This record gives sequence, structure tokens and C-alpha cells, in this order.
Amino acid sequence: MSEHRAAYRYAKALMGLAVEQDKVREIERDMHFILDTIQGSDPLKDVLHSPVITDQDKASALKVLFKNVQPLSSELFNLLAANKRVDILKEVGEQFVALYDKMRGQDIALVTTAVPLNSDLEKKILKQLQSITGREVVIENEIDPELIGGFILRIGDLEYNASISSKLENLKRELIKK
Repeated sequence: MSEHRAAYRYAKALMGLAVEQDKVREIERDMHFILDTIQGSDPLKDVLHSPVITDQDKASALKVLFKNVQPLSSELFNLLAANKRVDILKEVGEQFVALYDKMRGQDIALVTTAVPLNSDLEKKILKQLQSITGREVVIENEIDPELIGGFILRIGDLEYNASISSKLENLKRELIKK
């Protein structure tokens, strides 16, 4: 959860600079490009999370890999490296895109489930979220079989964890206390 908050803070700061420099749309495109590249490359994911590779080397590699992005996006690599947080680049990109969508009047709800959502359930969730937020909501469904069942809902910087694995972990903690 702390990584989620940290990513949100970096994304919010990046959004502030992008608005100030009138580069919001360009940075949003960069973030989509970065996210697509990370998502499609397991070796890149490994490099970003490697404890053996220094953050400065990671930032240098990212600058070469993403040489055509805006200077502001490239500076994000330096900032993350200076703070030893290059491993959260993907989360920062996701948070920036969510902030961009929110700025346009649209919220993104990330729903993590053990199995894919069917269309009926997705419609029910959308209807409920739109009534709660009063805004247009788009659902992104992420699959994580380790949840066993239930779901984790993230919208903005709020998270609701109703997964079975979370409930089992809580039960385990309670049993250990006794």
C-alpha cells in the first residue's frame, strides 16, 4: 500500500509540472507508451525490480529505451533513481493516467479479481461506482489467482480489499495473537 501512495504522489507531482508546462496530453501519451512497454517485456520488469542493478543504471537504461519521450517524462526516471524508487515506475504511470482521466471527468477503477469479471458483474459494479462517485467510471480488470476469491477495488488513492486471501491472512493474524 505504501508503494501505491508513493506512486500517487510522484504522479500528482508530474501532473502538476505537466499542467504548468502545458504538456499534459504529451506526458499522458508517454505514460501509455511506458506502461505498454513494461507490460509487454518480462526482462524489463526484472530489470526494474532487480536489487543487483543500481537505480542510476536503471534510469540510464530507461532513458535509452525511451529516448523519444518528453523531457519531463525522462526527468521522472532521474527523480525515481535519486530516491531509489525506479521499481514503482509502472505504478506511477498508472496513477498518472488515472489522474489524467479524472481531470477529464472520468475515474478509473482497478478491480483485481481471481478470475475475469463477466459482463453482468462489471455492469453492476459500474452502476454502483457511478452512483457513489457521481462521475463516469471505467473499470480495468486485473487478474491475480493468488486472491483465491473476492476482489480488491482501487479508485484514485482509495483501496477496498475484500479478497479471500486477505481475510485468511487476517484470520491467521488473529489466531497467532491468541
